[in-house]
Parts: sequence; C-alpha cells; structure tokens
Amino acid sequence: MKKILNYLFEHKTLSIEQGKEVLLNISKSMYTESEIASFITVYLMRSITIAELQGFRDALLELCIPVNLYGQEVMDIVGTGGDGKNTFNISTLSCFIVAGTGNKVAKHGNYGASSISGSSNVMEQLGYKFKSDNDALNKEIDNAGICFLHAPLFHPALKVVGPIRKNLGVRTFFNMLGPMVNPVAPKYQLVGVYNLEMARIYNYLLQQSDSNFTIIHGLDGYDEISLTGDTKVITNKGEKIMSAESLGKRTVNAVDIYGGDTVEEAAKIFIDILKGEGSWSQNAVVLANSAMALQCTGKYSDYETCYQLAVESLESGRALEVLKKICV
Repeated sequence: MKKILNYLFEHKTLSIEQGKEVLLNISKSMYTESEIASFITVYLMRSITIAELQGFRDALLELCIPVNLYGQEVMDIVGTGGDGKNTFNISTLSCFIVAGTGNKVAKHGNYGASSISGSSNVMEQLGYKFKSDNDALNKEIDNAGICFLHAPLFHPALKVVGPIRKNLGVRTFFNMLGPMVNPVAPKYQLVGVYNLEMARIYNYLLQQSDSNFTIIHGLDGYDEISLTGDTKVITNKGEKIMSAESLGKRTVNAVDIYGGDTVEEAAKIFIDILKGEGSWSQNAVVLANSAMALQCTGKYSDYETCYQLAVESLESGRALEVLKKICV
C-alpha cells in the first residue's frame, strides 16, 4: 500500500486494472485500517476518475455473492448518500411505494456512514432480518414484491471498510460505488447523486450497462428529488432540468424533509408516512421519487400517470402491506 499511496501522492491516477487490484486486496484484508483510511482520504482531496471508479466497481462485482432472481425484472431506487442533508429515508420509502404498484424491487442498501440513518439502519429498526439466502430472497420477491439486500452480506470489501467509513464520518468513494454493485443487476435503476460531476460519471458508466436508468440530482445539493428546488434528470435518452412544481406540485422547505436525530426517529417517520400520517411535504417528496422510478421502467405513458399510481399505492395502504409482509 505504501507504494500505491506514494504514487497517488504524486498526483497520479490509477488505471482500471490498478483500481481493481487495490479493492481486491482490501477485501482480502491485506492492508491495515490506517492504510485503507489513507487511501480513502486521497479521494477526499481530489475527484475520482472514471477509470478508478470502474476498477473499484469491477472488483466488487467480481467478489460479489451472486443473487439469482430467475429472470425477474426488478427496480432499485438508491442514492449515493453523502449529500450532508440528513433527509429521511426517501429512496427506501419509494421502493415500498413502487412495490405497492405491482412492480418488483430489489433494494440494495447499507448502514449510514455519513448520515444518521442509512437504509439498512431503518430496515433493521423496523424489524427486517438481513439475509443472503437466494431462496429466501426469491420468496420475498414472490410474496411481497420486494427484497432487501444488505450490502456487506454480498460484498466482502464493504464489510472490511464499514468501520473505517463510520469512523471517518464523511462521504467517500464507497458512496459512489453502492448504486453500481447491486448483486441482482436490476433492469431498472433510479440513482440519486450528490453533485453534477458524479452525474456525469454515472451517465458514462450506466450507458455501458443493459439497465434502463434515470439519474437525478437536486441542484441545491440533494442526491434525490427533494422538491426544495430544481432537479437535473438524466436518462439514456438525454437530460433536462425539471422544477419542483412539475415533479411534486409545489416546492417544499428543507426543514420539512429532515430525517430526525436518531435511527428511532427515522424509523418513526418512515412508518408514519406509510401509514398515511406523513406531512404533505414528506408525502410529496416520496411520491415524486416513486413516480420518477416508475417512469424509468418505460411501462407508462407519462410522468403524471406514474405519479397517480404512486399516490394510489400509498393512499390505499398497499405500500404499507408490502412492508408488513417482509418485516415480521
């Protein structure tokens, strides 16, 4: 690792092959925590290159414990995290609303490293039992339309670096990797990113995949549709800027989508929204992200149709029923 660090400290960058080798070695616990922390810190000082990120991604996918959903076309809704906004678990809630419309979802998530409550934190708090058994995950998809994939169970490197990321408490390049390494390789992906540079990198890499993707970035710094301002929307067909009014009927205030100060508070917000007891702002943000995910599938004529399907899923209680089926 000393040789790699000296190389990077000379303002050089890694090739795809070099990046892959480093991540493979991290997963094998070949480096100390201090060495890994130093390596991560390099990418807090400068931007990651496409080649480096691609190499890191390739390593995680090579080592990944596979999941076979036997050809089922599934959706993932995931943000890179690391935007520092501490919103409630919007992407995870949207997964349940999408599943409530009859679409299949395989949500890939992890504990929060730079936020109070990541998707795994809130799911665990709600009583979900993490699992990697292929048959059990397929059973969840069949019975509830959704399964949850706790990233460290499928990616050895993420398990190694988890405590280091938590101790650092800041956004790292592992935030960028999460949405790219879902073990089921979902057919449809709604990916939220925290800045426009990351959107550009994701657009380049996702263009090479077989997925139908939509990348979103709240222009005031959110890795999701926040409705606090305009949103950049990028698909494999092009890109545009959409207003909060067109996505969610009106603008909301940042304070209205705050995620709480503890995992317990985050879980309460989560369940309140699914029970129909969320605020107008909370509902609007979740519905907007759900609608964009539904539109990503290409199954529906327009965004408004998707929005109304999301409303129906939430208001009918179907989204809540999905949660009850897997959190028993």
